[in-house]
Amino acid sequence: MSAPRRILIYGVYGSGKSTLAARLADRLGLPWYPVDDLLWQPGWVEVPVDEQRSRIEKICRRDRWIIDGAYHGWRDVPIARADLVVGLDYPRWRSFGWLLRRTVRRVLTGEVICNGNRESLSSVLSRDSILVWHVTAFARARRRMRAWQADPAAPPVVLLRSPADLDAWLSGLSGPV
Repeated sequence: MSAPRRILIYGVYGSGKSTLAARLADRLGLPWYPVDDLLWQPGWVEVPVDEQRSRIEKICRRDRWIIDGAYHGWRDVPIARADLVVGLDYPRWRSFGWLLRRTVRRVLTGEVICNGNRESLSSVLSRDSILVWHVTAFARARRRMRAWQADPAAPPVVLLRSPADLDAWLSGLSGPV
């Protein structure tokens, strides 16, 4: 298989989608479009779904891209154009542990993320907490990745079940496209 040119990275919150996207962009010389930057405005104001879809469609019309997520109102767009889906299908405890550690670090340091936003203690303790999202979305994300892998009409799906699987897969990738 030649090096992929349009890659969707998929997984539950905290699974390492953005970290992998950055590594792949560097390794393959592909442009990476961080989904969170496309979905959130300053002050944690969500971009309306129709505008999200428009932004994703514009990116996916290009010949080369990496997108680190796919959400409800436009998931079909990157799936229709991707020539590879990388599913981070790690155990719940691993991705939740990474998410918890990252969230605590961001709250303590005030790290700026997606368009000037910051995570706060009040956001972490709210009903809309990313930690709650992880718990409620985990099983759905796993089912979706596995369904894509089983669907002959879908793009090829590589399911990675551990960091060792990821490292082995990365070591077999070709260089820049």
